[in-house]
Amino acid sequence: MRIEQLNEGSKKNLLEALLKRSPNSYGKYEASVQQIIETVKENKDEALFEYTEKFDGFHLCADTIRVTEEEIKEAYQKVDEELLKIIRQALQNIKDYHAKQMQYSWFDSKPDGTILGQKVTAIQKAGVYVPGGKAAYPSSVLMNILPAKVAGVEKIIMVTPPDKEGKITPTTLVAANEAGADEIYKVGGAQAIAALAYGTESIPKVDKIVGPGNIYVALAKKAVYGHVSIDSIAGPSEILVLADETANPRYVAADLLSQAEHDELASAILVTTSRPFAEEVSRQADQFIAELSRGDIISKSLENYGHILIADTMEEAIDAANEIASEHLEIMTANPFEVMTKIRNAGAIFIGEYASEPLGDYFAGPNHVLPTNGTAKFFSPLSVDDFLKKSSIISYSKEALKAVHKEIEQFARAERLTAHANSVKVRFEKEDGV
Repeated sequence: MRIEQLNEGSKKNLLEALLKRSPNSYGKYEASVQQIIETVKENKDEALFEYTEKFDGFHLCADTIRVTEEEIKEAYQKVDEELLKIIRQALQNIKDYHAKQMQYSWFDSKPDGTILGQKVTAIQKAGVYVPGGKAAYPSSVLMNILPAKVAGVEKIIMVTPPDKEGKITPTTLVAANEAGADEIYKVGGAQAIAALAYGTESIPKVDKIVGPGNIYVALAKKAVYGHVSIDSIAGPSEILVLADETANPRYVAADLLSQAEHDELASAILVTTSRPFAEEVSRQADQFIAELSRGDIISKSLENYGHILIADTMEEAIDAANEIASEHLEIMTANPFEVMTKIRNAGAIFIGEYASEPLGDYFAGPNHVLPTNGTAKFFSPLSVDDFLKKSSIISYSKEALKAVHKEIEQFARAERLTAHANSVKVRFEKEDGV
């Protein structure tokens, strides 16, 4: 891994390089994505069937688009019992964590007849996109469905692309069934996002779409935002490790590579106050790459977006971490909790040498759908909040409104909105002698 001194120049170059990975930088795909969306919007199921045959190699039809109970039962037979047990353990951890996020309606009444409050309601229908192809992501299934389930969403619709035989990966189906998906459809890509956003003969329109996907999925979500809600426009995976000389270089190297193996656009960054430590981490990383199955992808990822930055002080290192605002941030220092209090921007914070990033990906409970590309400065992880909406409650008695009606009228007139003023005024015109 490349080692360089942390300064304003190196930090600026790094931030500019990371921003190039944003889905917003792939405008050349937007026209084709928009065409897919418009075609699905107009031709509905017919378009889904054509695109599925074109992109996934399976001839889909109205009788095969939805996953059946028989297919789910078959999937259970193909999933190892031990893995099923682990999925259920992870599910419980995720469910318990998200249950603590639940918000409830509240009302505040006063003696004068004023009632103010907030009504919290779950959205009715949520769409969950799950990538398919050669890889299987049951963890992503759990992380996207369970917050919606905890929130009380009435119907959860999952879409995922089939293989050439029209099959869905068994672990994906089992995880979806365990988490509580109500309907599962064999559709992927931008066409699946369009189906969820506008509805077809087979797939119902939803209120919100969540879940990761390739650049076409990301751009499709961006295109339908406003017609439906979305979680975020996710970019490539990221990890940043803050470490001093007390950290274990082998652990740090292993954790950096855990994200670099995702794809060639993933970023892995170490910010440390020790050059000897940095050099040892780099050496350990080289050893791991020679042994790991996705070594070629890791090497490309590190070549493109792998960095080790040497900071003069821990304060300087923390400032850099806050500026980068990484999706995953690990803190391996002599006083990690003290450092954590100074972190403002990170998707998920892992504290101490035994809080390895994959713990958050699979098992601990917090959501692994996290803000990327520096958006941790203003976005949060996927949560129960994403599936709740809030309505303000306002009720005034006649006496309560009478006490303030002239102030409201004056305020409205100041904005030259006389109909606003009149709306309040008419309620007291007899009493005011008007």
